[in-house]
Amino acid sequence: MTAAGYDELVAAAMAAPIEGWDFSWLSGRVEGSEPSWSYPEIAREHVATADRLLDVDTGGGELLASLQPLPRHTWATEGWPPNVAVARRRLEPLGVTVVPAPVRERLPLPDGSIDVMLNRHGSLDAHEVRRTLRPGGILLTQQVGSEDCADLNEALGAPPLRKSGSWTLRTASEALSAAGMRLTRTEEETPVLTFYDIGAVVYHLRLVAWQIPDFSPERYESALRRLHRRMCSEGRLDVHAHRFLIVAERSDEPVPARP
Repeated sequence: MTAAGYDELVAAAMAAPIEGWDFSWLSGRVEGSEPSWSYPEIAREHVATADRLLDVDTGGGELLASLQPLPRHTWATEGWPPNVAVARRRLEPLGVTVVPAPVRERLPLPDGSIDVMLNRHGSLDAHEVRRTLRPGGILLTQQVGSEDCADLNEALGAPPLRKSGSWTLRTASEALSAAGMRLTRTEEETPVLTFYDIGAVVYHLRLVAWQIPDFSPERYESALRRLHRRMCSEGRLDVHAHRFLIVAERSDEPVPARP
C-alpha cells in the first residue's frame, strides 16, 4: 500500500466518531482480545439474582443495557463526563440511575447498599468494593492487566502503560483478600488482538486513550508509518491483550483499616 493509503487510513480513523464505549467502527478491522470465558454470560447469571445492582464505570451503558431485564434498583457509575450523558440516554429509560463518579478511588454510593457489583474494565479499589457491598454481596470483575497491548506500545516506541507485573490476577486477588473479600473464581489469559490496518490502530488508540496518553498521529508519525509498512508486508499486526476475571464475596469478618 502506498503512502497515500496511509494518509487516507489515518484521516478516516481521526474523523470517525467516538461515543460511549462503542467499538463498532473497528468491525472487520480488528479481531480478538476476548478471553475464553464470556463476561456477559457470567454477568447475566448474577444480574438474575440481584436485588440492588451496580455497574461500575459503565461507559455509555452498552453492556449493562444488554443484560436486561435489570433489577428495579440498578445504578451505574461513570467517571468521564461525556460518557455520563450517553449512559443516561441509554439507561434511564430502563430505570437505571446513572451517577457521575469523578473520583476514581471512591464509589458514590452508601455503605452496604449493593448486593451485586459488576465491573468490566473499570477502576477497582478493594476497600471501596467491600464498603459498598452488603455482607454476602458479590463482585464480578473483568480487568485489563498491566501487560495489555504492551507490544503495541513497544512497536510505536511509546513507554509502557504500566510497570510489568503491577496489575495482575495475583496483585488484584491479594488486595481483595486483604480487604475482606472471599474469592470464589479466578482466571487469567493473554488472548491475541489482531489489527488489519493502521487506521484501526489509530482509532483504537483514540478510544483507549490511556494506552498511550500522549498519542497523536503527528507525534508518532514516523513510528506509525514504519508500522504501516510492516502491516502491509505482513497483512496484520498481532499484539497480546491481558485479561483476568474475579468473582468474590464480601465476608462479614472485620478487616484492618485502610492504611
